[in-house]
Amino acid sequence: MAAITASLFVFLTTELMPIGLLTPLSESLNVSVGAAGLMVTAQGVAAGLGVPFIVAWSRRVNRRKLLTLLLAVLAIGNLITSIAPNYPLILGTRLIMGFASGVFWAIGVSMAMRIVPEKHANRAAAVVMSGISIATVVGIPLGTLLESASDWRTTFLIWSALSAVVFLAVAVTVPSLPSTNAVPGREVFTLPVRNVQLRMVLAMVVFFVLGHFGAYTFVRPYLEESTSATTGFITVILIVFGIGGAVGNFIGGHTVNKSLPGSFIVGSLIMAASLIMLLTIGANKVGVIIAMVLWGLAFGIVQLSQINMTLSAAPEQFEAAMSLNTMAYNTCIALGALVGGLFADHLGVKSVVWFGIVLVALAAILRAATGHAGPRRAG
Repeated sequence: MAAITASLFVFLTTELMPIGLLTPLSESLNVSVGAAGLMVTAQGVAAGLGVPFIVAWSRRVNRRKLLTLLLAVLAIGNLITSIAPNYPLILGTRLIMGFASGVFWAIGVSMAMRIVPEKHANRAAAVVMSGISIATVVGIPLGTLLESASDWRTTFLIWSALSAVVFLAVAVTVPSLPSTNAVPGREVFTLPVRNVQLRMVLAMVVFFVLGHFGAYTFVRPYLEESTSATTGFITVILIVFGIGGAVGNFIGGHTVNKSLPGSFIVGSLIMAASLIMLLTIGANKVGVIIAMVLWGLAFGIVQLSQINMTLSAAPEQFEAAMSLNTMAYNTCIALGALVGGLFADHLGVKSVVWFGIVLVALAAILRAATGHAGPRRAG
């Protein structure tokens, strides 16, 4: 369980690391902040568009072997990023790493649920998902701190070594897990056609992820512009956001069992409110901290809720449904970073926050309009 949770930690921190490093990356590589954000876009595109096909093609592969291969790709990719002489090579590397990241998101939770007794399966899923909070509390802020103490290349080099350590942990500790519920590619893509509930969940994921990551990708340049934030304050803010996420994940673990639709709706509305706070009192550092705590809290709740909604919609085809969820989620991370970059470059970074408010509010409205999810939970 610890090894799989650590896998989520290194995959997520690698994917989102550029968020805390956008300014030094853009300056070092002589590209705009919006262009630097394409490092998130490239990995998200690959993770989103490639995962259903790779999961289907590897449906007969032992999941332990598959996860070790994915971690090897991650370690090598981080190493190449740390020494790459130019930006195009970095983008190409991030694209390949994205394929590995996407497949992990599709198989990781189901692996955790299989290695424990069935009565603990839901708890196991929640434990693995805590890796998201660990990544936001520790990983991304630590990357920012390491960059300020050295440089961004050293940060990716350290993450390469960390990925290698997790590779060894998975190879040694995770038991053999032959594939059990993966389905052919053509059947994966027919799931939302046949399953109305899953189709609506995927639409909610699209709105939520576009809104959240469209704004969050550019939180550093926004704070630098609105509060003249230093690297140290940015690091504190990212830690604060992560702590809020950890609390939100804990709260969500209880609330999803009582009201899954309510958890998603309330979490989305809190997120929209926190972004409004960032715009209205964001010139004050105390106001920024309050807004970021609430934003993180909301993210933790909504993130766990959408995973549970996917499980509730397709409990017997969870791995296939998660591959579609991952496709929607990561593609929208990419699109959020891309659209956010266009807004930031042409209308200013404040416009990206408004973009986030509108999209997250739409996710809440759609959830409220589509009734209740099924009874099965993973929290």
